[in-house]
Amino acid sequence: MNPELIRNFSIVAHIDHGKSTLADRILEKTGAISVRERREQFLDKMDLERERGITIKSHPVRINYRARDGQTYCLNLIDTPGHVDFSYEVSRSIAACEGVVLLVDAVDGVQAQTIAHAYLCSDQNLKIITVINKTDLPSADPDRVKKEIEGIIGLDTSKAILASAKEGWGTEEILEAVIRDIPPPGGSGQEPFKALIFDSWYDSFQGVIIMIRVFSGQISRGMSIRLFNTGNQFLVSELGIFSPSPQPVESLGLGEVGYIIAGIKDIREAPVGDTVTNSDSPTLTPLPGFRPLKPMVFTGLYPQDASQYQLLREALGKLRLNDPALTYEPETSQALGYGFRCGYLGPLHSEIVQERLEREFNLSLISTAPTVAYRITRNSGETEMIENPNLLPESHLFQGIEEPIVVATIHSPTLFLGAILKLCEEKQGVQKKLDYPTPNRILLVYELPLSEIMLDFYDRLKSLSRGLASLDYEPMGFRPGNLIKLQVLVNGEPVDPLSIIVNRDQADYKGRDLIQKLRELIPRQLFDIAIQAAIGGRIIARESIKAKKKAVTAKCYGGDITRKRKLWAKQKEGKKRMKRIGVVDIPQEAFLAVLKTGQS
Repeated sequence: MNPELIRNFSIVAHIDHGKSTLADRILEKTGAISVRERREQFLDKMDLERERGITIKSHPVRINYRARDGQTYCLNLIDTPGHVDFSYEVSRSIAACEGVVLLVDAVDGVQAQTIAHAYLCSDQNLKIITVINKTDLPSADPDRVKKEIEGIIGLDTSKAILASAKEGWGTEEILEAVIRDIPPPGGSGQEPFKALIFDSWYDSFQGVIIMIRVFSGQISRGMSIRLFNTGNQFLVSELGIFSPSPQPVESLGLGEVGYIIAGIKDIREAPVGDTVTNSDSPTLTPLPGFRPLKPMVFTGLYPQDASQYQLLREALGKLRLNDPALTYEPETSQALGYGFRCGYLGPLHSEIVQERLEREFNLSLISTAPTVAYRITRNSGETEMIENPNLLPESHLFQGIEEPIVVATIHSPTLFLGAILKLCEEKQGVQKKLDYPTPNRILLVYELPLSEIMLDFYDRLKSLSRGLASLDYEPMGFRPGNLIKLQVLVNGEPVDPLSIIVNRDQADYKGRDLIQKLRELIPRQLFDIAIQAAIGGRIIARESIKAKKKAVTAKCYGGDITRKRKLWAKQKEGKKRMKRIGVVDIPQEAFLAVLKTGQS
């Protein structure tokens, strides 16, 4: 195919700004899907994506479009995930393009992820086509949104396209702008073969299917390929394109986007961002930007029914085939039995994995509160990552502890500035920037501990701003913290899943708050239950749940008082024995109470 007739582009936007809907209109306009095949969010294959209105897994598609100049062009629409948890996948999808369509809501205007995506595209020198969507709504204000785009992002909006993806307005203008403004792919077909893996998934019949964008040379069926960063070699058994259904082809050349099937059994052998090259004449330099996926958030997953442990193991193994970012290892808890310690990219990724396990594999699970990975420096000078609070050693065994920090960008109407500043300070944030891009909007940049972001920060931000504030964040490394482990004891026995690492200055307050919530959630038994919060060997808070009362003297209708006293003494001895051998059933809500500490 002539590279001059190829255009590789992506659509980027904040959540709910209409990215998937615009993709539907483009597919319909170009005839890529028939009337019979039409449905909302066509490129979103998972039920969760449709229900939540976000894209979790990207799906590329090749489109043939006859432009106004009479020429037929090959457009490769490389869809991107729509949440900050999947920012690395977004960066690799964008790296496979020469330009993007930046979609901005005509009502909400510029939001945090709009800014993040725009800067990411600018850093990679991509051509940005500005589109203002939802102009059909009565409350739409395109002129205000244009001023926000120019003032906040710095893009020229004189040629911004006004569109309504829902009604189909402006779709043709967007396609013409893609052909006119986005350059064709560069590179040479004579150089050694080099391609970028921007997505991959597992098929139970064909193995791992990897999506590539060719940057130089050509790949053909039967070629031996090598992955630059992993060093793995494979033989290509099938090549193809998605238009939008898979279609096998004999070869893929410069600038083309397609898939490779090469008998790869493990998705970790073909990581997203790696460079594919010819084994016989490999390229000397890989494509930039590759980094291994590292989990940022960790939870414990336990089956409510202990007999489902093996089913949970098998379900995690199957889910791992399609999700290389998911990690898991067995762990045991005195309170919950056998389970797994799972690692995720972020809080949303954690929710998605648990929901898929329950839906697709029919499991009933208990999830502990999410934690992050801390870095400690032992007395010997060695550093170690601690993913589970229970593995944190005694304070005299290490020199210091560091926690992961993120740079959070908050975009909000000016009206809520005071409440947002108070929230960020409460969450131990350090303010780095405060701008007024327009008279009625603020742009805040804070350094915040990741542990504070993943708990209730987003919900509280939305609540106090009436849903009008937006949040985006990216990791920036580790920072020393004044941290300590807070343990919960039930009848003197530690409950490992309820252990958390907290700031020492807030430990007493959070301990009392957590114990009070647990007192309300743990059901009463036939014996007294003592709930305690402890730091090391020091008890900082205690609550008691009184035993249920049973009127053992109800059958006594008179007689000497000693008869009743004997029954009461017998009952007292029975409760003592029951307390020694009794088991306290801790409900799922008790583990979620850790998330709500600090809320009124």
